Amino acid sequence: MENDDVKLKTSLEVARISISCKIIESIFIDLGKIIIQGISTGEIEDFCIKSMNKKQAHSSAFGYNGFPSTICTSVNTVAVHGLPGNYKLKDGDIITVDIILNVDGWHGDGAYTYLIGNVSNDLQRLYKAAKEATNAGIKAARAGQRIGDIGFAISASAARWGCSVIEELAGHGIGLDVHEDPVILSIGELNVGLPIVPGMVFTIEPVLTLGSGQITTLDDTWSIVTSDGQYTAQFEHTIAIFGKRTEVLTSPNLSYNFVI
Repeated sequence: MENDDVKLKTSLEVARISISCKIIESIFIDLGKIIIQGISTGEIEDFCIKSMNKKQAHSSAFGYNGFPSTICTSVNTVAVHGLPGNYKLKDGDIITVDIILNVDGWHGDGAYTYLIGNVSNDLQRLYKAAKEATNAGIKAARAGQRIGDIGFAISASAARWGCSVIEELAGHGIGLDVHEDPVILSIGELNVGLPIVPGMVFTIEPVLTLGSGQITTLDDTWSIVTSDGQYTAQFEHTIAIFGKRTEVLTSPNLSYNFVI
């Protein structure tokens, strides 16, 4: 892949993408107050729909390649694309909510994991590992580096926590389309891959597990689960690359400045 395949964004276009991203962050903050034991994943979706409507944002997930829901609710062994429904969260569960929104056609994407009640020490470790691995990937995403540096940082961080990344699941460019180039793998080699340049906007979204990282798809044709029944966790951010800084659009107060 060459840089010509990547749709670089102007500062104004980044600002438009950030509108959706800020709404996503606000919904995640509000979800932290209502995601408790006993709530169903369908009720979580209903809450998100009301929030989207109030903020005049639209779900980019609903209908995308036929996807039947407005958000993804991935519980326990479900790595990604979990469908909201009647399941009620139980003490000791872990759930990742993935939201893709657009405002005036510009998309933002994010995911956040929530722990329910009293979770095991292993699940607490998985939660922290997923957050740290995502942060490591963001810090490696800077102008002048290469895409492989991001995956290397993510997988190395996960390994330090005794966790695995699910290699088949990757981040992606985003803008007027939900999925654009480049592909952002959660594994990689230093100094390998596409150069990272100002104007790139993409997601970093590693999915971590305590097990092998092998996956399979359920009969609903959407929910991707771990083959060994191990639980998963994921944090996802949309980021924008500038010359001397990387902005985390789904967390507007977070920006990494670099000395060039």
